[in-house]
Amino acid sequence: MRFAANLTMMFTEHPFLDRFGAAAAAGFDAVEVLFPYEAPAGAVAAALRAHGLTQALFNLPPGDWAAGERGIACLPGREAEFRDGVAAAIGYARALGNRRLHCMSGIPAPGTDRATALDTYAGNLRVAAAACAEAGLTLLVEPINNRDMPGYLMNSTALARAMIERVGAPNLKLQLDLYHCQISEGDLATRIRANADITGHVQVAGVPDRHEPDQGEVNYPYLFGVLAATGYDGFVGCEYRPRGRTEDGLGWLASLRR
Repeated sequence: MRFAANLTMMFTEHPFLDRFGAAAAAGFDAVEVLFPYEAPAGAVAAALRAHGLTQALFNLPPGDWAAGERGIACLPGREAEFRDGVAAAIGYARALGNRRLHCMSGIPAPGTDRATALDTYAGNLRVAAAACAEAGLTLLVEPINNRDMPGYLMNSTALARAMIERVGAPNLKLQLDLYHCQISEGDLATRIRANADITGHVQVAGVPDRHEPDQGEVNYPYLFGVLAATGYDGFVGCEYRPRGRTEDGLGWLASLRR
């Protein structure tokens, strides 16, 4: 497995741009981040080059995060804003050499008909997938559990597959976060095998507390073997909140590399 440190959650002991060097010093050769837009694209690109890192993934702009928005793709009436966000993300992706973008579905407003939310989501995914294809990028959808994000529209691998098939874009893939999947669905080895044909990115964290993947109810060494057996050769994003100082909790990674 090739691991990417999530710099939104890991190495937060350091200012954002300093986290790239910290990740490289800890042995990572790739990083991901929820939203890189807090720093100029040129500054992020320089940090990647300086430390020999690959930018593996980031998200499209999510709307007003501070106000509780978690993506706007399923929100009727926000299509123009969504398209602007896609353009901004592609600009960053080009600058950073990033090849994968995640599109958060969003949380439908109270009273919104589910069918309307799904129709809006599908239409926006078609627009984003087409723009990403033109730029040579893969677009991802990620099921997120409704315990951590109540009301989030994209909440199961079955819905992800249905939406990928509905949109019909060859560059639209599944972002399989095994932390979210365990909470929402379980049966992880079966989910991995059943969705191997559409999986474009994988993420991990310990369950139930979203700390390092060396404690909790999920046997990650076994699942990494399952992933390898399916032929998955992409990055595994480490999207977890360290129990303490990030570097002190990386024993799990060192043990895998022995």
